[in-house]
Amino acid sequence: MRKRLTRNLIYLMARATMVLSISTVSIAQTPKPSPQPIPDAHQSLALVRAPAAFTAALETQDAAIADKYTTVFGAKIHYLEAGSGPVVILLHGLGGSTANWAPTIAPLAQKYRVLVPDQIGFGKSDKPMLNYRVATLVDFLDGFYKQVGVQKASLVGNSLGGFTAAAFAIAHPEKVDKLVLVDAAGFAVTGDIDPKVLNGLNPSTRQQVKELLSLVFYNKQPFSSDMAVDGFLASRVTAGDQYTIQRFIDSIGRGEDMLDGKLGAIKHPTLIIWGREDGLTQLAMGQRFNKEIAGSQIFIIDQCGHVPQLEKPAEFNAGLLKFLSGAAAASK
Repeated sequence: MRKRLTRNLIYLMARATMVLSISTVSIAQTPKPSPQPIPDAHQSLALVRAPAAFTAALETQDAAIADKYTTVFGAKIHYLEAGSGPVVILLHGLGGSTANWAPTIAPLAQKYRVLVPDQIGFGKSDKPMLNYRVATLVDFLDGFYKQVGVQKASLVGNSLGGFTAAAFAIAHPEKVDKLVLVDAAGFAVTGDIDPKVLNGLNPSTRQQVKELLSLVFYNKQPFSSDMAVDGFLASRVTAGDQYTIQRFIDSIGRGEDMLDGKLGAIKHPTLIIWGREDGLTQLAMGQRFNKEIAGSQIFIIDQCGHVPQLEKPAEFNAGLLKFLSGAAAASK
């Protein structure tokens, strides 16, 4: 019982781990579903019960996933590795970690060698005091390729990870097989963006946490209780990546490394996966990626926010696997 409860809590925290990005269009809260009653303390445990399929996947992963470290440019980089075959690298977003891909690793590992790094400055990787920008992540990803013996890989990136994956594909086209952009960032911030919104991407108060979670997830009920908000804020306090996040916010605010006018250089088979109700990087951005990357496919997941791999893992994994296998993902 204790082991299962621990897994369920891990699932909730994985869903609540921050996977952020900066939107080029207005960052606005998506329409809310019908109000749901907020559970009391006795009911709250029901909210952390993981789906049976996810729990089973975690149990399988215990033995199948290797927890590893390598060194890139003198920094310790933590990563997970599973499976064998063509290489697929999963890249998390701003404030994220390997936990953001928990429901995806086991299904992919049945056919692929799956590598999931904590990008420099996040998770269990080193957090040096750098002037972080997307070009930093591109250089570290290139170094990671070399250290783990990868010549070519398919890249799957969520949010800031999608920004990084696209930038890497442009900088190193010979090292990318297929490209998957999941609710990705990357376009220049335009218009008058409220500084409160940008600062909210690096939350340090309970109110900022509430506002952020309302933008990230379509299904807000699991994150509406005081216990969930407090737990998420505690995870932010202990993550140790606040400096990293702020440097990325500042860099994007300065317009560094943006993808505007560059996507025509991407010639790789590309799938764009988007949550229809994403309140951070809204659907219009996904449609713009689809328009500007010739031959790309778009797969829109309904009733889903910024992290479809966590909020709708079954649909996400099915679409991703079809695309990687060479079949067309179902468009919506």
